[in-house]
Amino acid sequence: MTTLLDSIKSPEDIKAFSMEQLEALVLELRGRIIETVTRNGGHLSSPLGVIELTVALHRVFDVPKDKLIWDVGHQCYAHKLLTGRADRFDSLRKKDGISGYPKMSESVYDCFGTGHSSTSISAAVGMAIARDRLGFSHHVVSLIGDGAMTGGMAFEALNHAGHLGLNMLVILNDNEMSISRNVGALARYFNRLITAKPYKRAKQDVGSYVKTLVGNRMTRAIQDIEKSVKGFITKGGLFQELGFNYIGPVDGHDLPLLIEVLSRVKEMQGPIFLHCTTEKGKGLKAAEEDPQAYHGVKALPAKGDAGEGDPVPAKVEPPPLRSATFTEAFAEALVAHGRKDSRIIAITAAMPTGTGLTCFEREFPDRFFDVGICEQHAVTLAAGLAAEGLKPVVAIYSTFLQRGYDQIVHDVCLQGLPVVFAIDRAGMVGEDSPTQNGAFDLSFLRATPNLRLLAPRDDIDTALMLEWALSLREPVALRYARDAATTIGSAAIRDVAHAETLREGDDLVFLTVGPCAAAALAAAERLACEGTAAAVVDARSVKPLDTAMLDALRHKPIITVEENALAGGFGSAALEYFEQSEQTPGPVLCRMGFDDVFYEHATRREQLAMCNLDADGLYDCAKHMLARLQETYTK
Repeated sequence: MTTLLDSIKSPEDIKAFSMEQLEALVLELRGRIIETVTRNGGHLSSPLGVIELTVALHRVFDVPKDKLIWDVGHQCYAHKLLTGRADRFDSLRKKDGISGYPKMSESVYDCFGTGHSSTSISAAVGMAIARDRLGFSHHVVSLIGDGAMTGGMAFEALNHAGHLGLNMLVILNDNEMSISRNVGALARYFNRLITAKPYKRAKQDVGSYVKTLVGNRMTRAIQDIEKSVKGFITKGGLFQELGFNYIGPVDGHDLPLLIEVLSRVKEMQGPIFLHCTTEKGKGLKAAEEDPQAYHGVKALPAKGDAGEGDPVPAKVEPPPLRSATFTEAFAEALVAHGRKDSRIIAITAAMPTGTGLTCFEREFPDRFFDVGICEQHAVTLAAGLAAEGLKPVVAIYSTFLQRGYDQIVHDVCLQGLPVVFAIDRAGMVGEDSPTQNGAFDLSFLRATPNLRLLAPRDDIDTALMLEWALSLREPVALRYARDAATTIGSAAIRDVAHAETLREGDDLVFLTVGPCAAAALAAAERLACEGTAAAVVDARSVKPLDTAMLDALRHKPIITVEENALAGGFGSAALEYFEQSEQTPGPVLCRMGFDDVFYEHATRREQLAMCNLDADGLYDCAKHMLARLQETYTK
């Protein structure tokens, strides 16, 4: 049976649909997204909440001529289905499949790639300026969620757009924070009134007439009164003051109303701010009831029936016993230390669940701070706390810590303040997007003076390193993977500030940091079956290096192994030490890590195989290294 979705080759096709067909299309999109995410994993609540808005945008605007910029981007699934990718949607987030985020190289309909939050308005401002300078007249639309509006970058861009008076539309998808409540029939009537042509014409005519009578000063006074009255009715005074014509709130699930309002907004001039209220998880009962749990999911169980015709997850059985993740090991240790030391403060930037800090929040709510999507503020907030004698721990994803680099350098490390950075999702993170991989933290943090930088290999190291970091009066960063933290090596007393030999061997050495030790041990075991004795040494500390360990390994072939960019990473640190050391000759050294590319989405295991950081890749590297050495010795 051919569906409406099957008949769509481009968004242009839906412009001829009747309203009944559009409403049916919304149901098809909702069902397809639930079906695919149930099977593949991915973001679920956010895409379900913007389906009507997505259909309305493509009905009214002419994408890709008109520019539609998605903030963060994980809500763009319906957009992808409507823009020629329905036949590939089953490959969502799979290796070599379509991305879970907008991606310029994937489609001309994705005019700007996203993955980090609060960027869409800035990009839209740039595109609007470029349009005007080049003499074009297309529309520029930024769609941003209420969570992303907590990011200061969004307000910097609003301020700039309002100052320039650009013709552009910012749509706020308000699905959780309730910046302002829907005021019902009055708001609906008022939105229609202010976007109608008679109102605009009357406003322009009256404004011109009054200006000829009373001049600029009185005109400004009348405009101020108008802003005040409109702000009172619509609760949009903040955006009015930033130079935007505020419209809202509008029901983001009322498709006919959305199409009507967008059609009228399309004809208006200047910066427009359209406030839409939506419901995360719309159409999936379980997601409506618990949108946070369904924000991002792995493979859900088989579909059931909610009794209302919508597919929903079946009852979830208890998961099998498994190893704790690094996040869980960190969170458990932090709570334990929090019980003993009231000076410990936990900080996150809108990721309390992802970083494991919800446990700390439940037990110590007065010592927990979620600052929203404001990584820069999170870091400098911690610096202020540390300056007054407290012990702040900033738990943040590696990819998002990049946004607070200036604050790390100047506000924390330059002043030598004792802030602990718990850097989650360091290395490969799996199916999300290249924007989410934590590929650079070793490089940009290693370049920063006064900062200690360590990488735990397992659950025991994670807990011990956190305890050690909290005991110091200086900045410390711990970086760990989005992975199980299975115990590697002995559980006996460990010195987490120094390297540890996990396996002896005289033929070569795998010198690892973090959970790479597991793959190195597996490769060493395979080499041992062939008569090659490969040692495995966990360096643990990237800065400062354990130089006594490096000196002891100097005369053996060394393969450094890290989940980080090779440029400026751990292997580079080892090379630099040997180069600067007075001892000669230096060792034969091969570095394994991330090449100078952005790795595409896949499972974490597939990603590690892409960059030869799995056991097979390390085994092959060792064989090639030994073969080259053998050729050198026989010449």
